[in-house]
Amino acid sequence: MLKSAIVLLSGNSFFYLMLFARNLIVARLISIEDYGIASTFAISMAIVEMMSTLGLPQMIIQDEDGDNPHMQTNLQGFNFLRSFISAGALFIIAHPLAKFLGIPELAWTYQLLAVVPIISGLTHFDIYRLQRQMKYSPNILSHLLPTVISVISLWPLHYIYGDYRVMLYALLIQWVLTTVFSHLLAERPFRMTFDRQTMVRAFRFGWPILLGGAVLFVIFNGEKLVVGRELGLEALALFSMGFTLTLTPTLVLETSVQSFFLPQLSRNQKEPLQFQKLSMTIIQSYLLLGLMFVLGVLLLGDPVVHLLLGPKYEAIIPILPWLALLQALRMFKAGGNAISLARAQTENPMIASLARVVALPAAWYAAATTGELLPVIWIAAIAEFVGFGLSLGLIHWRLKISPRPITISIGLTFLCMFLVGLYTSLKYASIPSPTSQSAIMVCVFATFLLAPLTMGFLRRYVAEKGQV
Repeated sequence: MLKSAIVLLSGNSFFYLMLFARNLIVARLISIEDYGIASTFAISMAIVEMMSTLGLPQMIIQDEDGDNPHMQTNLQGFNFLRSFISAGALFIIAHPLAKFLGIPELAWTYQLLAVVPIISGLTHFDIYRLQRQMKYSPNILSHLLPTVISVISLWPLHYIYGDYRVMLYALLIQWVLTTVFSHLLAERPFRMTFDRQTMVRAFRFGWPILLGGAVLFVIFNGEKLVVGRELGLEALALFSMGFTLTLTPTLVLETSVQSFFLPQLSRNQKEPLQFQKLSMTIIQSYLLLGLMFVLGVLLLGDPVVHLLLGPKYEAIIPILPWLALLQALRMFKAGGNAISLARAQTENPMIASLARVVALPAAWYAAATTGELLPVIWIAAIAEFVGFGLSLGLIHWRLKISPRPITISIGLTFLCMFLVGLYTSLKYASIPSPTSQSAIMVCVFATFLLAPLTMGFLRRYVAEKGQV
């Protein structure tokens, strides 16, 4: 069990580190405005994901027939068919998207990215199926190796183009190779079949995830679109880089923890006591990791920005702790999401994330009226706080998993995060108050050290080496 956790964490960490490195290298190589344009490519790829995410990889892991070769070939066929819908949609919206962002002359770049869904539609699902046997290496390597090659390609691409096209072609290289490596690392031969009954079953499983994908698009990119339109490409570049610095570590943690616990939760679906214990354990895992991340950014954010990005991106520093709080709040919901996914309640994550969608008009209004980034971040953070409450309520009401046993650890976690926000406000105020800052920082460390002592489920899980 520990070996699987180490493989997951190290593999996911290195994968996201490569993505992180690619963003940093591109930011260093090209101008801030060109990086703003390059960051819109990630938005267009997110649109593809939003329109095509049906949770088919999760289904082959979660479903009791997931190891059946017939089920796999049908899911691969369904995946290929839906890829053409996504490609067509992205091609059609390329011009409106470019016009919305104020760069209509670059619509061709989004049209070119429309080939990506068709390429990914040929992915071999063996890399996901093998996770049922706790074999995570094929999935990790099929994503990691193409990303490494994509990063290496940046220097020759910069020599040839020297502008935003560096990111465009690096993305295309990554997606082509990801599909290629999924076949090279598979055990079964690749086949596609088109069984109507399986497709209907897959759509029933995945439609809430599809709607959830639209919600996730708003969560990860809604504010970016607002910032790009209302505050300009340079502000978008700063905002996107701040997102990269804070989102990447939380995605590593979130993906690793979910991949580690989801098979265990799925195996214990019919064991209420074990399922309850695992549920509380995964929520407390996210709470602790979120706190550690926020404190790390608070202490190391300034020197990291100077070291990695230089003076060109100094404007990120005051907003970085707020973005860390935002990403930690978003990550907290992942515990409830994994619990719901293990019980095939795939609509729960979508419902829990609707608060962020509802808050987007307010964020847009704030950006348009204030011309500042911070109000946009504050509104998003409040929405994520509400979403976390919804996620706990949904697993309580729909799955009969009560979060009451971990109320104290939740309370201490949010107290610590509130103190971090207070400290940040004082630190970057027009008239700083060093004495008050020091007192609040002492309280931050006190609550941070106290919180893990209240996380009994997590401590017992670690002490018993994963035995529930």
